[in-house]
Amino acid sequence: MKENFDAAAYVAARQQMINDALAAEMDKATQASPPGQGTERLLAAMRYSLLAGGKRLRPLLFLAAVESLGQKREEELAGYLPFACGLEMLHTYSLIHDDLPAMDDDDLRRGRPSCHKAFDEATAILAGDGLLTHCFCCLLSTPGSSAVQVLQAAQYFAWKAGLGGMVSGQALDLAAEGQPLELAELRKIHASKTGALLEAAVVCGGRLVGSAGPQRQALQEFGRQFGIAFQITDDILDVVGDESKLGKPVGSDAANGKVTYVSLLGLAGAQAAADKAMTAARNALQPLGEQGRLLSALADYFCRRDN
Repeated sequence: MKENFDAAAYVAARQQMINDALAAEMDKATQASPPGQGTERLLAAMRYSLLAGGKRLRPLLFLAAVESLGQKREEELAGYLPFACGLEMLHTYSLIHDDLPAMDDDDLRRGRPSCHKAFDEATAILAGDGLLTHCFCCLLSTPGSSAVQVLQAAQYFAWKAGLGGMVSGQALDLAAEGQPLELAELRKIHASKTGALLEAAVVCGGRLVGSAGPQRQALQEFGRQFGIAFQITDDILDVVGDESKLGKPVGSDAANGKVTYVSLLGLAGAQAAADKAMTAARNALQPLGEQGRLLSALADYFCRRDN
């Protein structure tokens, strides 16, 4: 990585690459789907949420791991874009379902009405279901790695997205509503709900380029610590962020009575905890040497954001 690395320019270029690939995947899915008014509405809802923008953090981290650990040139990343698209499809499904009245009941997502507000609840549920299932069509059609590597990475991701991570984290979060929480309990929830997919993104990138045991351990610990820092930053922004930049309501955590890092530690304490986690994330990458610098730079960029 160059000494004068421009993180903002790198992120913008990768986001465009990912957005183009997502649009192309949805075009293919549309062409292959059975015609009919119901299907057209379903696909419109999937497109509405998937192509609405966003940070594209998970596929971006995945591609960064592929690029740095696999020593891949930019043009070689095309062979890994289906897997990157699958990561974002699953993340978007989780956002659609999280926004539903039965879950977090949020009316705004990525700067515009949530899927169930733009369409209806039943269509939003199906749109989430469609993205969740179609993501595996993308993951398993990744041509950049061997079939064995793709299967192993997809299996790992499925576990972290389900009972081994995100879905269990959401269940823990729902069960904790209205309950007093200790810091350790809050960390447990977010390590599953948010951190598991961030960890999976970098670990899967490493797996697809043949990373060895010590490298995988470094990626896992980096993803775990970065996930903590990222979630704390989100909690801070929910208090002091700009709603027009965030694309979602500010102050919703307090309004819903949610326990957050800010409510437990205060703003200064939460920022100190985020800084501590970021230091641990950087330290985790030290065994990778030069190959870890890109991920470290991206972690710094995303944990010093204002949106």
